[in-house]
Amino acid sequence: MPINDDSILGRDKDGTLNEEYCKWCYADGTYTYNDMDELIDVCVKNMVNENFTEEQARSYLKEMLPKLDYWKRYDELSDNGQFEEFKKQLINEINDLHIDGLPRVDKLNALVGKYVNLEYTLPNGQKVKFLDDQKTYLGNQLESEFGGDRCFGILASMDFILVCTYEKAGENPELLIYKKR
Repeated sequence: MPINDDSILGRDKDGTLNEEYCKWCYADGTYTYNDMDELIDVCVKNMVNENFTEEQARSYLKEMLPKLDYWKRYDELSDNGQFEEFKKQLINEINDLHIDGLPRVDKLNALVGKYVNLEYTLPNGQKVKFLDDQKTYLGNQLESEFGGDRCFGILASMDFILVCTYEKAGENPELLIYKKR
């Protein structure tokens, strides 16, 4: 897929840039999607702007993605469902936390650290970020079961699970759980 911006390129396991895939599709040497329609739904949200409508983005992706080597060689390049099993395991671990107001998690998406690396205020007033802006994580945003203007943010990797709440556009984040795995 033609990508003109190095900041959105995917990375191989050794950290080198992979010029064939974006960081939403390919992270740390792993293809993050095995369902093209799900990938299109996620990508469209990141592509729409005043010059590119949702319909144009969806049409472009439906034409472009099947031409990528990964989708042409899906059976050969896929991991036989290991990544999807890992995502299911993470979902179960998150749901087993039983956090009040957090709806049941049933889906995790690839999210780039740069876009979800919120700055939290610790009890001593110090501000801290927990994520690497260059890495891709699995996560989701969910509305609280109690309503209101705060959302739950969930992020996870092989190493941790992070659950927080925040207001619109990530404002006033509050860290609820940071659990090492």
